[in-house]
Amino acid sequence: MDNKKIQYLKYALGEIVLVVIGILIAIQINNWNQSKKDTISLNEYLIKLKSHTKEDIEQLEELKKGRKQIADACKKARNSILNKTENDNLFLFKISGSAFVDFYFKPNSGGYESLKNSEYYGKINNTKLDSLLGKYHGLVDIIAENERNYNQYAVHQENYLDTQFDRSLIFASAFMPLDSLATKATPQSEYDQAFIEYTAKPAYRNVISLAAWQFDTIINQYNQLTELGHLIIAEIDATTSGQKRK
Repeated sequence: MDNKKIQYLKYALGEIVLVVIGILIAIQINNWNQSKKDTISLNEYLIKLKSHTKEDIEQLEELKKGRKQIADACKKARNSILNKTENDNLFLFKISGSAFVDFYFKPNSGGYESLKNSEYYGKINNTKLDSLLGKYHGLVDIIAENERNYNQYAVHQENYLDTQFDRSLIFASAFMPLDSLATKATPQSEYDQAFIEYTAKPAYRNVISLAAWQFDTIINQYNQLTELGHLIIAEIDATTSGQKRK
């Protein structure tokens, strides 16, 4: 009887061990499957983030081109003011008038916000990608503040000029073709004189002078953001390819 009891106990323990091992294997398989699903979900967020970052970089390139053209024109106009040759460079002052146009970088933050608010952001927490994203969106906020300050100043100066001038001649001279202007009763000399008086106002010249150096600062920030964007894309590629190999 004792031998039978011992054999029975051995058999029961063996069954228990097998059941425990089976449970552990099942848990491990379940964890592996869940980890695989989480990786797939995270990759989807990262791919979306990569696409939006590429869109940001394309937008930054266009903004840089536009701001550089205006900055170059404003620098030449500023030199013309210092050399007292404004009346000889009316066309230059018409181009530099683009300094009053609002330019705003509008990042596509949808992918980043979706990832940040998801349960998967913790998987990249305290990683290189996390650090790059923090720097990127921190710089986005700085750029937004600089653009807002400049544009608000330009709008304020433009609103003041509106109280001092009837800008119908100014706009006609700036935007209408010369052959169209030639058919009007107003002579070209009157358009030119109105534009000379308009651009001689401190409010106009203040905006040109500010754009001449402020745009260089903003363009430099665009370049920094573009560089961070490329680093983020490279890190996303490294992260997703590494996960695929696993």
